[in-house]
Amino acid sequence: RSAKVPRLAPGFEKRARGRLRTLRPRPIEAVPIALGYGAGGEARQPLGLAVVGGLLVSQLVTLYLTPVYYTYLSSLKSMFRRRKPVPPAAEPEPVLPRL
Repeated sequence: RSAKVPRLAPGFEKRARGRLRTLRPRPIEAVPIALGYGAGGEARQPLGLAVVGGLLVSQLVTLYLTPVYYTYLSSLKSMFRRRKPVPPAAEPEPVLPRL
């Protein structure tokens, strides 16, 4: 199990870089709505809170929980995988010449 974690780290870094570039600014863009700034901000504040909360939860699930989940399933699959015992190879019967 611990042997898989070092193999996952480089792949996670490659995938996380692109996702962080696109996911990081989104909750920050919705903060003014969540704080209720601007005209009619009081009416839009619940929407802003829902957007920021949803984006933060989706980032958590996408970046952290999904790789952990797949690692866990992979180890669970290998734990339950049963290998069929291979019967020992039988020696071939000698071929007798026909008379």
